[in-house]
Amino acid sequence: MKLLPNGLARAAVRFKPASFAGTFVALMMAALIVSACGILLETGLRASVPPKRYAEVPVVAAADQYARFVTGSGDSRFESATLLPDTARVDAALADKAARAPGVEAAVPDFTFPVRQGDGVLKGHGWGSHAFTGAALTSGAAPRTGEVVLDATAARAAKAGVGDTVTLETATGRADFRVSGLARAGSGDVAEGATGWFADAQSSALAGHPGKADAIAVLARDGADADTLAAGVRKALAGSGAEVHTGDGRGAVEDRGLGYAKETLSGLGGSFGGVAAMVAVFTASGTVGLSVAQRAREFALLRAVGATPRQIRRAVAAEALLVAPAAGLVGCLPGVGLAHWWFGQLKERGAVPEAVDLHVSWIPLVVAVGTGLLTALAAGWAAGRRPAKTKPGQALTEASVERLRPGVIRTVLGLGALVGGGFLTVLAARSAGEDAANAALGVVMLFMLAVALLGPPVAWLCAALFGLPLSGGGAAASLAAANSRTNARRLASAITPIVLAMAFTSTLVFMHTSESHVADKQLRAGITADHVVTDPAGLPADAVDRAARTPGVDAAVGLLDTQVLVPVGSGGDRWLQGSAAQGISGSGAQLEKVQDLDVRSGSLDRVGKGRIAIDKTLATSARVEVGDKLPIYLPDGTRAAPEVVAVYGRGLGLAAVTMDRASLAAHVTSGFDSTLLVRGGDAKALAPLGEVTDASGHAVEQNTDRELNAWANYTMAGVLGGFAAVAAVNTLVMTVLDRRRELGMLRLIGSTRRQVMRMLRWEGLLVAVAGIALGTAIAAATLIPMMRGLTGEAPYVPPSVYAALAGGAVGLGLLAVTLPARAALRR
Repeated sequence: MKLLPNGLARAAVRFKPASFAGTFVALMMAALIVSACGILLETGLRASVPPKRYAEVPVVAAADQYARFVTGSGDSRFESATLLPDTARVDAALADKAARAPGVEAAVPDFTFPVRQGDGVLKGHGWGSHAFTGAALTSGAAPRTGEVVLDATAARAAKAGVGDTVTLETATGRADFRVSGLARAGSGDVAEGATGWFADAQSSALAGHPGKADAIAVLARDGADADTLAAGVRKALAGSGAEVHTGDGRGAVEDRGLGYAKETLSGLGGSFGGVAAMVAVFTASGTVGLSVAQRAREFALLRAVGATPRQIRRAVAAEALLVAPAAGLVGCLPGVGLAHWWFGQLKERGAVPEAVDLHVSWIPLVVAVGTGLLTALAAGWAAGRRPAKTKPGQALTEASVERLRPGVIRTVLGLGALVGGGFLTVLAARSAGEDAANAALGVVMLFMLAVALLGPPVAWLCAALFGLPLSGGGAAASLAAANSRTNARRLASAITPIVLAMAFTSTLVFMHTSESHVADKQLRAGITADHVVTDPAGLPADAVDRAARTPGVDAAVGLLDTQVLVPVGSGGDRWLQGSAAQGISGSGAQLEKVQDLDVRSGSLDRVGKGRIAIDKTLATSARVEVGDKLPIYLPDGTRAAPEVVAVYGRGLGLAAVTMDRASLAAHVTSGFDSTLLVRGGDAKALAPLGEVTDASGHAVEQNTDRELNAWANYTMAGVLGGFAAVAAVNTLVMTVLDRRRELGMLRLIGSTRRQVMRMLRWEGLLVAVAGIALGTAIAAATLIPMMRGLTGEAPYVPPSVYAALAGGAVGLGLLAVTLPARAALRR
């Protein structure tokens, strides 16, 4: 069947453009969402950063920065890659092997680590890195063991020159170093602030990783080809686990933020973009179907005057060809703008490195336009099947009398979606952690699908239920209730977008408020210390000992905060979950004096080497209990299998994993404690160690950090909710404008304009209330099991936020009915 626009389609669009305006807007919004998410996804897949530190190094060897987790075997074997929480390092001795590769001038192990200098922090490196960064001595000599070379900033802060002694703190503790020289930072040391260079032989130990290097920088002889050099180095290091990088791959080695940025952008563009695209297609197809259904009388007349079913189907398809491409192209323009805004917001919040650029190509734009076109064709075909195949006489009859019962296929699919949603609700209620969250996310999609497929019967039930109060509310209210019951198919088209907006927005917003509420409550109840000492750069290495010696102090425990990866799930459906971990400097008994983890089983006294305590939700997700071995990946990817000696209940607000500090310190970049909890003593006496607050002040700071990270959730809610709101307004406007004849008839039989407007406002209110009720029910069915699994508590719904969402839905509903009605009544 040819799909070139025929005369019927061109005439319909030319002489009744208002009938296609709603379809145009819906397809335009769908293209906006799909193109924006597609641009973010493509940027995440192609993102790269040019090397700075390694700009003069043709080849860099580094460890794999991803944890590889394998499930299944044989044909069902699947390997997933999860970005490590911290840097994985290579054996520094690999530099000797790399140096023997053909064309290699030198292979330099590179070290980067934090160093405390009084109240400040400087960046530490091995002196060998000057060979590729361009750092050069201005006075003195290269450092030997026990010596350091300082740049001008560090020398000024220490008030030291060549030959002087400075006291520095590293992962090995506090020590004195002789200043052997002063140096000027090179181009590879840009924007690092104060810098110190140490002897290469001592750097790995000072970094806290003896025998390990961050990377191996391979320098080429004159005339050596980078690709040939890389192949030689790759062969020399075969079997070591090191990966060889060239080009922009070198930038990924030095900037770990790129990995997180790629995950963030791919998650937004892929995972969220997939949901958003389904919602967009779902809504747009409903609007296209409504547009076709509104012209049932015209199609019936065409059939009566001799039009064939093929001509009707071709006309509907041709209309899609006329409207969809133009709507898609127009929608792509704001889609690019939305992608730019979203990307800029991610950069401002540090989620994306400054060097990463937004990648806008033709691919997501073509996909967006093509998606809209296919949606319009499919929806038009589905909606046009019945008027095309119905006999002419029967078509005229059905065009004047609305059918309440949907088709057999829609009914079966709708009931299947309803049953599936109920099944997932039960499954989510019986699961915990990420299992509950994954199951609950399918609930909202299936229930929304059920509402759309079973729209007319659902709308009739809503009209019958919510119309009861209107029956005794006067002529206008009674007429509104009767209209809603009689025109259930039209009511369903108006309700569905409001249900969509309420369900998705409520789910995203209240998922965050629920987690934040529980986390805040656990944090406030869990911190029993009198004083909390923090420092953004890390606390002094001897902070715990100094605090313990302070008069009046009963207990002092340092916390080293990081993340570990834990396999969760069951059977073949297992994955690595990032879990917050804290390394404690003292014993479990000391920890209990400053932190109440709400131990449910086992004892914190046994926490130590090879023994950990974990949160109950994590224990359920990982299928372990006290006495079991829990396989974990430490921050740098090192595998361990410690014994679980305690399970506690406040892991969401505090940390999901508690272990001894020594087990973590060797696997993180900065070995300085993040937090110091102190019981007893005076705050002024602790002030030299860092910023001192009480438990409440610390909770406020933690909540502020959490709120800064919550913007993504609200942004997603805004994008989906905004799209659904526009779709709801669009649908309501279409339904009102389609009723010009009906409204004109009411005016002819004596109804005043005020009475008609009052009836329409009651109808708009009924539509909004029904949509809010159904959307709230779907959100509740999603959130209750999800939050029970994630937090162990019911969802937390701030009344003011819910009132704002509901009030916005009612306001939009009334506005979308009132404005077009006034225009229609003026004619």
